[in-house]
Amino acid sequence: MGLFSFLQTKDINSGVRSFLSTEGAVLLDVRTPEEYAEGHIVGSKNIPLQSIEKTESVITDKSTPLFVHCRSGARSAQATSILKRMGYTNIEDIGGIMSYRGKVVK
Repeated sequence: MGLFSFLQTKDINSGVRSFLSTEGAVLLDVRTPEEYAEGHIVGSKNIPLQSIEKTESVITDKSTPLFVHCRSGARSAQATSILKRMGYTNIEDIGGIMSYRGKVVK
């Protein structure tokens, strides 16, 4: 980890590839339900940041690999921090869907 590694942006495209190759993983979209309905990545679960505590009732195994994203990367960073405090141990913040080059569904 270099001195300026915090400046590196997350690559949602490689994050989605990692999600697809990780058995039992969950792709967690923390945008609002309205944003999710406008277009989301196939297979993602929508738990908005403002309701992130509901994750415990949806994903009960706290060692489940979670790949978290939002629109630009800000909310996914917040959600990742909260999920860690909630006891989740296998979390990757993959950034924002704005830079996603794959197919989205509505």
